[in-house]
Amino acid sequence: MTTTPLPRRAAARTAALAALTLAGVALVGTPASAANNGDVKIHEVGAPTDEQANDPHVCHFYLDAFNFDPNESVTWTIVGQPPTPNAGTATGAVTTDSTGAAHTNPVPLANGHYKLTWSTADGDGGDNKHKTFWVDCAPTTPPSTPPSTTPPPGGPGGPNGGPPAGGGGLARDAAISPVAGAAAVGLAAVGGVVWFRLRRRPHGAA
Repeated sequence: MTTTPLPRRAAARTAALAALTLAGVALVGTPASAANNGDVKIHEVGAPTDEQANDPHVCHFYLDAFNFDPNESVTWTIVGQPPTPNAGTATGAVTTDSTGAAHTNPVPLANGHYKLTWSTADGDGGDNKHKTFWVDCAPTTPPSTPPSTTPPPGGPGGPNGGPPAGGGGLARDAAISPVAGAAAVGLAAVGGVVWFRLRRRPHGAA
């Protein structure tokens, strides 16, 4: 019995099919790494956690994340950037909830320019999230000092200047009380009466 060999084209096709089958088995046996689709935002304190808009200029702020893997450990770092590289730093860690969301407590930082790095525990660095933002709090105005309630010297109820200058006669006359003035007038009247009676008596009469 004579055996007819397969054509070369059929043999090549069979070999290619076998290679693809082996490659498919390898892909099925090795799970692919899922991309980190989560995101993190800068929020002013008071903004709702379900707000997904980012605020690059804040005063008192917190970090808000969503769409990460559930129950995922995260570390974050904030570092000052030019033109304020020495403005300050802050670090922390959170764990996402069952929906892949998380948020931090308010982060206290001085005014300046900053960069946030948000890193997941299973990431290799390529999936880190970054945000740059400014902390810009208006300067506080000190409270004004209330006016004093103590009256100044010379005000109502107090002395008002010194005695008048000069010879002092006016000041001395002004210092005579009404009683002393009445006594002086009375003495003058008595003296006048005595003098008048003496004038009317004959010379030598007692």
